Amino acid sequence: MQIFRFPSRDEWKNIVLRPAMDYSGLYAIVEEVMNEVSRKGDKAVFDYGARFDKVRLQRLEVTEQEIAEAETLVSDELKTAIRAASSHIETFHRLQSLTPRKVEPVPGVVCWQKAVAIDKIGLYVPGGTAPLFSTVLMLAVPAQIAGCREIVLCTPPSHDGKIHPAILFAAREAGVHKIFKIGGIQAIAAMTFGTESVPNVYKIFGPGNQYVTAAKQWVSLHGVAIDMPAGPSEVEVIADASANPAFVASDLLSQAEHGGDSQSVLVTTCEELSEKTLVETEKQTAVLPRRETIAKALTDSRVVILRNDTEIVDFTNLYAPEHLIIETENHAELAERIIHAGSVFLGHYTPESAGDYASGTNHTLPTNGFAKMYSGVNLDSFVKKITFQEISREGIRRIGHTIEVMAQAESMHAHSNAVKLRMM
Repeated sequence: MQIFRFPSRDEWKNIVLRPAMDYSGLYAIVEEVMNEVSRKGDKAVFDYGARFDKVRLQRLEVTEQEIAEAETLVSDELKTAIRAASSHIETFHRLQSLTPRKVEPVPGVVCWQKAVAIDKIGLYVPGGTAPLFSTVLMLAVPAQIAGCREIVLCTPPSHDGKIHPAILFAAREAGVHKIFKIGGIQAIAAMTFGTESVPNVYKIFGPGNQYVTAAKQWVSLHGVAIDMPAGPSEVEVIADASANPAFVASDLLSQAEHGGDSQSVLVTTCEELSEKTLVETEKQTAVLPRRETIAKALTDSRVVILRNDTEIVDFTNLYAPEHLIIETENHAELAERIIHAGSVFLGHYTPESAGDYASGTNHTLPTNGFAKMYSGVNLDSFVKKITFQEISREGIRRIGHTIEVMAQAESMHAHSNAVKLRMM
């Protein structure tokens, strides 16, 4: 890890930089796949599956028989864990639903807002060496609560043409309607344009590699919404002398194992804590199965030693981390001063792993500094808001003059006339 001791504020802008990502070279292949899938439908999806995922399928949609078989392959212990996590996620997200209220700015003018579920949504769930069945729960559970009519999931198959059983079990538990064996760009294309097998959707959610990220960026400019701009995962840990170096190291490493382009940042005022944490980091890395991935991620990770809490808060709000863990005695006070973060974990016994799996909060969060302007996925991500208004004869007379004056000032005379006629 790179160590920065008492850097000046002018230096911070370079320290908070994420690993460079350049998607420009990917757009040619993204555009090729998009065009082919839009023209050839399933045939293009099959062909790209053979080319990119190295598997030639006979059918794209997962069958009921495959889902039933998957359930027998998931241990009872994991089933129980998935159901418990799903219940916690449901509890947290269901409480985000707000009861609409009618307001009357002036007598006779009544306005209100209604949340309506996005009709058709698509979920992308990475497979491969780390099948993210937890992401299925994080996306499908709130979609189900919101009332989305059609929930479509795409995930890449393994070389034998199968989906990881835990993904299929989680999808069934969370209420996914259709599951497809499609990965990468072609999955995003299929959900965007629709094919003979895959329905088109209105909004696409979920993480993915650089190709999936580039594809989501592309479709967001071509008529389909996405959850948020995505990038490699990241964590910042704020720790003081009261923190356990082993805990801090484990939090840094749990993020680093996501991928070689992930980033872990330790921010502290205590040099002794930073030194002990680095020792623990080496010790724990040596026995972890994904140590090669971790080692790569740590080369672009940081230890930042600052002078006081004010600097820590200002640095953190500049970095705007996806995950922020505050392992300090005054964690509650520091948390109140944080305005830019995706999800915050407070105290010595709140690892980021809890939010990734089972505390109930959502782990689909803004990265790469986008926490300055984006929220993580929540119930509102799956709905759109429609406003309503009803104005009586008395009401139009009360606000009519205001409308007329403003409309005429903008040279919108037909607007003005629509009010004038009603006031006669």
